[in-house]
Amino acid sequence: MSKKYQRSFLKWAGSKYQLLKHILPILPDGKTLIEPFVGSGVVFLNTDYDNYILSDSNRDLINVYQFVQKEGFKFVDDANYLFKSEHNRKSAYYQFRDEFNASKKKRERALLFIYLNRHGYNGLCRYNSSGELNVPFGQHDKPSLNIDNIMRFHDKSQNALFTCEDFRDTLKRAKKHDVVYCDPPYVPLSDTAYFTSYNKHDFDVDDQLALAEHAQRLQKKGVHTLLSNHDTEFTQSAYHQADITSFDVQRMISCKVDNRAPVRELLALYSPR
Repeated sequence: MSKKYQRSFLKWAGSKYQLLKHILPILPDGKTLIEPFVGSGVVFLNTDYDNYILSDSNRDLINVYQFVQKEGFKFVDDANYLFKSEHNRKSAYYQFRDEFNASKKKRERALLFIYLNRHGYNGLCRYNSSGELNVPFGQHDKPSLNIDNIMRFHDKSQNALFTCEDFRDTLKRAKKHDVVYCDPPYVPLSDTAYFTSYNKHDFDVDDQLALAEHAQRLQKKGVHTLLSNHDTEFTQSAYHQADITSFDVQRMISCKVDNRAPVRELLALYSPR
């Protein structure tokens, strides 16, 4: 029987929930875990470090985490209004999406972000060139607020620092004996594919190589760094100084729901020598 892990209260494309069985046994011990690409937060939720530094370039995501951390049930109670059955309609969804895109109020944006995340399509978080969220309505039967998961996140996050910044700045925070886990936008599976677009900016080849170089520098400082990515010739080359573990993952690679095929992923561990 497979172990049950703590889930995020957000739907999130690229969540590492299904890979926790590979990630958690490799993560080294330490007092502080640093995640420059925290995403759905499932690695954070399923580890037991004394302290956490959790970052992402998505300002709306970090904004939600900060309000959940600070307010707990008060935030949940206000968000619950948005999850009435009459709000699970296309017209209501697009009205709330317009309000979100027009709002400058952090708390209002945080509440609406959770609603849009749970009612939107397939866990996507996508912005147009103007920085507006443009994820379409998801047509879910009964979207849930996941109150229990939110409150577990609130409790566990009391020992966390949330920051919205470039991964390079987050990695500068790492000190000797810290542990870093990086889940960057993945490289394409083929040379002809485009590199993944992350948030409103492209995470390109130079960023991928810079991340590997930072991991090597941290290794010399006494910091353990674990990276996730597709297993390709590019990543095998970029991470050649790390200890690499590869495995197959069943993942959707087509817009057709019934078209699933295994892809190869890797974990690259840079341990102080």
